[in-house]
Amino acid sequence: MNPARSASAAAVVLATAGALLGGTAATASAATTCASPVFKRQFFANTTFKGTPKKTDCDGAVDQTWSGAPVSGLPKDGFGVRWTVTRDFGSGGPFTLSASGTDGIRVYLDTDRKINLWKNTTKTVSKTVNVTVPKGKHTLRIDYANFTGAAKAKFTYTPRTSATVDKVKPLAPTGTSVSYDSAAGTAKLTWSRNKEMDLSGYRVYRRPKGSSNWTKLTTTTTASYSDATLPTTGTTYEYQVRAHDKAGHESAGSTVRSVTTADRTAPAAPTGVEDNWAIGLVTKVKLNWDSGSASDLAGYRVYRSTSEPVAPTAANLVGSSSGPYFTDIPPATGDWYHYVVTAVDTHGNESAVSGTAEFQTYDTTAPVFVPDDLAITDNEHDVTLTWSWDRDQDADLANFRVYRDGAEIGWATGLFVDRDVEPDTTYTYYVRAEDDNHNLGPASAAVTVAHVGDHTPPGPVTGLTATAAENGIRLDWDDSTADDVDHYEIYRGENTDGVWTYTDITDSLPFGPSRSLNRDVNLPDGEHLRYAVVAVDKDSNALDRDAATTADVTELDMVPAETYPDTSASGALHVESDDTAQGPEMRVVYREELDPQGPATGFHVYRWDAATGTYTRLTDTPVALGDWYTDTAAPSATTVFYKVTAAHADGTESEPTGDHVFRIGTAP
Repeated sequence: MNPARSASAAAVVLATAGALLGGTAATASAATTCASPVFKRQFFANTTFKGTPKKTDCDGAVDQTWSGAPVSGLPKDGFGVRWTVTRDFGSGGPFTLSASGTDGIRVYLDTDRKINLWKNTTKTVSKTVNVTVPKGKHTLRIDYANFTGAAKAKFTYTPRTSATVDKVKPLAPTGTSVSYDSAAGTAKLTWSRNKEMDLSGYRVYRRPKGSSNWTKLTTTTTASYSDATLPTTGTTYEYQVRAHDKAGHESAGSTVRSVTTADRTAPAAPTGVEDNWAIGLVTKVKLNWDSGSASDLAGYRVYRSTSEPVAPTAANLVGSSSGPYFTDIPPATGDWYHYVVTAVDTHGNESAVSGTAEFQTYDTTAPVFVPDDLAITDNEHDVTLTWSWDRDQDADLANFRVYRDGAEIGWATGLFVDRDVEPDTTYTYYVRAEDDNHNLGPASAAVTVAHVGDHTPPGPVTGLTATAAENGIRLDWDDSTADDVDHYEIYRGENTDGVWTYTDITDSLPFGPSRSLNRDVNLPDGEHLRYAVVAVDKDSNALDRDAATTADVTELDMVPAETYPDTSASGALHVESDDTAQGPEMRVVYREELDPQGPATGFHVYRWDAATGTYTRLTDTPVALGDWYTDTAAPSATTVFYKVTAAHADGTESEPTGDHVFRIGTAP
């Protein structure tokens, strides 16, 4: 016979079984406990199992053969061995119990005896029975009696897993719990292992909270599962675990456990922003867009930039809104401003940017640039201002306004020459930057100059000649050599009792005072005249007239034998005349109440003919009073003399009035 396995050997078996099946090994002692499914084994010195066991230990399986006494203190014949185990069978179900051995062997399920092979025999006897184990915890007990001879005992219990036999589904898993790693976005589900011996594994299901439809995620033989497929949308998901056995039965679901995922899914970009616009320039921007549909929408952010595309950065953020609308007052710089909008949810997720809306503002923003190097130079004829600037310092900088003694006098971009200055006068200047929209920046520091000016007059004119002509005196002189000459002053002198008296005729010259070839339209009545010409520079410096160059001339005498004043003696008739390119024009001012001959019907015009010494009438019929008469046949480059009469209904004419016209033309 084989000797009984020692206590230490039984402990090894127990430890091994415990590691595999979750039990804890115990050393052999009177208070020995063996963790299920390890059997507790007791040795008795009799076959009736009376009294105190001679030895108690743990045995991983009932499968023994002994020759002689199995343990010390037992006889070689007539001893008994009892194995017991209490375990949880879960949902229970159909099992096969098999026992064999020499001599006697009995098997009990709880208190019910299921196998009875109790006889004294040296032959091996065996028996197999099918039983149904109820759910929950039950105790198996195997009693073996060795009456004589060799000892052998064996027992097994196994679930019957055929679907035709096993109609019992597993119990629902218990102890389920779930944890969520928000950083990784994964959920870990754990549960207690089922007790069924025919268990095949577990199925893990998931559904969105509120849904009735479960989705199977995995089938596993372990008691845990990590779900890395969760969308990061802030949604709550529910989990359930179901056990399934080898017969294909699936248990009811475990307790439902839920997690709420981290929300890293941004809302959709707002639409309709690009449809915003305004006619012309704006001072205020009003934006509207379509409402977002995200259930966790918190609001919107509005970004603005002067360039595209508009980046959703902190620098470009101009505000936020809880609804699909926003009002902004952009800087009044004249720039185009581009706007985009993003949607933000309650977890801080921000959408992509919307389409772009564009608006152009009025420019009322003054430049900030102030020149710090305004310099002044006093010259003989002017004052020069200079300063430096760079357009990049203000993108829309256009020029600078120049101020003298507080009054604006012009504009420039960096150089200004003030020629309107008086000698011996102190002036104070400053400048202000001006942008493209005429906004003015701050005034620069002022600069002051005491302008000395030019006190040297131009030299005497040369080459002065005076030539008598039919239409006045032709004056000619050399252009002044002074580079700052501005104009000339011309004087006409008349001699009375040996004394020359001069009249300034500068403003009466038909070709202006700056021409050195000109004409004095004086009546050519044969008078002896003297002319003096003085050059004047830009600072009004000029020689004294007494030091001026002079030229004498005697006029032609073209005055008719008969001349008339321009207003008749009665005052009824007054003539006005003018020279035009088409010829001399005349108009009569008539006062009927002063005409002693009665009302006039018009007027007649006569021109002096020096060859015949008479006035020749030019009008065949009277010219209507108030109308102009043009003498288109008048000779050019001469002085033309006229008389005018009022015509009456009886064919008589009034007393004459007269006038003369100088035909100057376009050349001196």
